[in-house]
Amino acid sequence: MKERRKRNMSRTGLLFMFCLLMLCGCAQITGFMENTEVSGREVESLAAEKEDDTVLLGGMPVGIYMEMDGVLVLDTEKMTGMDGKEYTPAQGVVSSGDYITEVNHQKIEGKKQLMDLVEHLDGEKVLLTVRRENTILEKKLTPVQISKGNYRLGIWVRDNVQGLGTITFLTKNNRFAALGHGIHDIDTSTLLTIKRGTLYRTSIQKVQKGSKGNPGTMEGIIVYNRFHRLGVIEKNTDAGIYGELNSDRSWIGEEVPIQVAKKEEIKTGEARIRCYIDGEVKEYTICITQIDKESDQVNKGMIIQVTDTELLKKTGGIIQGMSGSPIIQNGKLIGAVTHVFVQDSTKGYGIFIENMLKEEES
Repeated sequence: MKERRKRNMSRTGLLFMFCLLMLCGCAQITGFMENTEVSGREVESLAAEKEDDTVLLGGMPVGIYMEMDGVLVLDTEKMTGMDGKEYTPAQGVVSSGDYITEVNHQKIEGKKQLMDLVEHLDGEKVLLTVRRENTILEKKLTPVQISKGNYRLGIWVRDNVQGLGTITFLTKNNRFAALGHGIHDIDTSTLLTIKRGTLYRTSIQKVQKGSKGNPGTMEGIIVYNRFHRLGVIEKNTDAGIYGELNSDRSWIGEEVPIQVAKKEEIKTGEARIRCYIDGEVKEYTICITQIDKESDQVNKGMIIQVTDTELLKKTGGIIQGMSGSPIIQNGKLIGAVTHVFVQDSTKGYGIFIENMLKEEES
């Protein structure tokens, strides 16, 4: 049993850019109130509607740690047994993207427990309970003895993932949304099914500027202890990660409310993104070049291009760590940064904020 360790979560052509942000600005309702006579009940209704349309702006970097719901199968391998023969015990039995949840009907919590159970099998056949997409399967295979008292199944596995991201928005109920895209496994390309996850404080140490064919990165330190926990991650979806923050929100700093926009309000042209660079959360100018309101990919509704000379000088455009950076236009939160174009790091995709709100509320 082995684990492949890879820090870079990028894929060829496009990169998911881990980063969570929130936007600023308040929609004004006083003009309507001044020019239209309304009843007290109508005033309350309008105030409630405005509150429902308002979130708190993000832009703060966070550390992300998620444990998978089961042990993820990455691949199978050929092994040489103690007898000198070659074996592939798992080939055709389990597949890349499967989740192993039980061994001989004993539930497993992680890869270490799986490895320990295999070590003590003594060569007998093993029954694996496997989740493949939405189907539960039982698979039998015979472990291979590679040395005295040492058995292997010939499966590469992983049980957790970690990285940096940015908050997109917070709600009045202490909920959060981040990234604007899901976290996929680097080897299998599958959206990870998680058992639990945690947000942590992070200290950004370095920004690596991007170039053609080599998007930049944001590097930081995450201390995995209870003093640095910010909240829990409850779900990982194609529209981002979502969960609940702890009651202490002092790390956020100033809480800035902003009204959200419907996708019909979004126009091509100038907008701004809010992200953490050089020790501060700041807004930078971008251009929305294309809008696809009917996109069949939930996190690719807009194509954006960084035009801000300061940001281009510092980062070369969009870098890993910016996923979730809020996109603001006309004083409203319209979406978040999700991907960078590998061959042109000044450009990338964005998700409509409508899609993130819908996922957060579901």
